[in-house]
Amino acid sequence: MKTLVKWTTFDYHKMIESGILKGRQCELIDGEVVEMSPELPQHYNTAKRSVSYLENILKGKADVRFNGPITLSNSEPEPDIAIVKLPESKYDQHHPYADDIFWLIEVANTSLIKDLSIKKKIYAEAEIAEYWIINLQTQELIVFRQPEQGDYLCEIKWEKPIINPLAFPGIDIFISHLLT
Repeated sequence: MKTLVKWTTFDYHKMIESGILKGRQCELIDGEVVEMSPELPQHYNTAKRSVSYLENILKGKADVRFNGPITLSNSEPEPDIAIVKLPESKYDQHHPYADDIFWLIEVANTSLIKDLSIKKKIYAEAEIAEYWIINLQTQELIVFRQPEQGDYLCEIKWEKPIINPLAFPGIDIFISHLLT
């Protein structure tokens, strides 16, 4: 039988501070330090363009973070996009916590299985109200809402041209701007 040591976010931060993880692209997922997959150009550029678009329409309402860590109870993932509460200076001493997050977006190509299973589970357990996956393989948006008991009760392959995030129901987000 194999027994793994589960790391806390405190342990993980100490590893980072001490330089143990220097030069490695990793994140803490459910107590395990996991290496992140390298990003292909389409993945990076889709996320970057989406961040720019969301920053423009959410200006003064939310901080749109790009490839930055968030701190959950036993995970510190780095979602492609995190839409969090203002002010930005709130995160000078710590990464956003679950209650700071309006919604998260992962851009998926090679990471689709991980985003649909592992990431979805940890975001639901943290009660992140809304989680989106931009699926580059099928050019569609998958939306998860209503976290309950470690899963999302609502999963929608969004087919309409516009989506209104739960946190900002009066804001129209054009799906085509996220998929290009």
